[in-house]
Amino acid sequence: MARFNFRLPDIGEGISEAEIVAWHVKVGDRVEEDQRIADMMTDKATVEMESPVSGTVIELAGEVGDQVSIGSTLVVIEIEGEEEAASEIAAETPGEAVIEPAAVAVESVSHPELSTKSEPLPVRAEPVEARPAPVESVPAEPARHVLASPAVRARAQDLGIDLAQVKPAEGDRVRHADLDAYLRYASGQGYHAPHASRARADEQIKVIGMRRRIAENMAAAKRNIPHFTYVDEIDVSELERVRADLNASRGGRPKLTMLPLLIVAICRTLPDFPMLNARYDDEAGVVTRSGRVHLGMATQTDAGLTVPVIRDAQDKNIWQLAAEITRLAEAARAAKLKPEELGGGTITVTSLGPLGGIATTPVINRPEVAIIGPNKIVERPVFVDNGRGGDDIVRAKLMNLSISCDHRVVDGWDAASYVQALKKLLETPVLLFATE
Repeated sequence: MARFNFRLPDIGEGISEAEIVAWHVKVGDRVEEDQRIADMMTDKATVEMESPVSGTVIELAGEVGDQVSIGSTLVVIEIEGEEEAASEIAAETPGEAVIEPAAVAVESVSHPELSTKSEPLPVRAEPVEARPAPVESVPAEPARHVLASPAVRARAQDLGIDLAQVKPAEGDRVRHADLDAYLRYASGQGYHAPHASRARADEQIKVIGMRRRIAENMAAAKRNIPHFTYVDEIDVSELERVRADLNASRGGRPKLTMLPLLIVAICRTLPDFPMLNARYDDEAGVVTRSGRVHLGMATQTDAGLTVPVIRDAQDKNIWQLAAEITRLAEAARAAKLKPEELGGGTITVTSLGPLGGIATTPVINRPEVAIIGPNKIVERPVFVDNGRGGDDIVRAKLMNLSISCDHRVVDGWDAASYVQALKKLLETPVLLFATE
């Protein structure tokens, strides 16, 4: 028998170490060649590590959440054969280990999902966490002889009330009003509904993998970037009518959300505001203003935030953008995002979709210098000039648009002027399709 040291190979991203986010074997397990043994996370993606030999696992490099340097031992496997043969294999293996990108980049931002909210992303790593002991809650069963409707019985059971203890106000049937009266009386005796005051055990969750990367990136962004946020209200009533008309005749093309239209507007206005479509290398003191729009889409998954990038968004029409948004969202759900689809963005859009709220203050996706956050569309009455010297009250669809900028690179005047340019296009959508 001989020992085989499987060393963490160079993953080819210029990194010096990777984090263990999941073990798929334990000491004593029998592994076969090409069997998946661990998932390792770099700054860009999670990669699968597969065993180059068959044998028995006798040593692991560490626990989930530990960092392993490139070239250091990840797993020690006992194999059959002479030790010399094992040493020879070990010398050749690191560069030959099968490494397939599993997905999920971490050029992340603080706010989730676009209008294309992704399905839960398959999580390759099981976080190490203390699971709370289940809290027993056994409400008293209603006495069988008590008359009550199914709805009253269900409510009583939810509240933990024994119907036999409730005295009906009229006749023999317990009604909702009787439950209310019982609750008023019982509350004075110290009763609390079980679901309202039930204590839960504390949980301890180890911050690893994607969540650790997000935490590090967000801390670095807030530590290094002096943020400011500007918000303005936009009437998207006409834009929504145009979107509905386009969807009615889309044929086999993907259904349009607000996002493709917003991206078109962003791309049309950025050439006049090059300071926003940029990346700031604060260590070198150099701002690179991009001539292309590589637009990041902040996307929420169960594993955390990811930012797939639409390359050359300025060259795509609304249908191409809709298709690319769908493709990237599906790739994220299936854990198939490629490393080149996860970095190099020049500006990011983040949206909470229908949860959008009144306004957001998104965190910039460093080293970018701006991030745009559309908020929830709401209907409200507004005054409009009726052309007869007075005003009419009409129903309008309104949306607040937020933008956060790096104040080292972008002035407040620039941000406000840019949002006004976006507002003009979004409120007069025919301009989105006008040729230069």
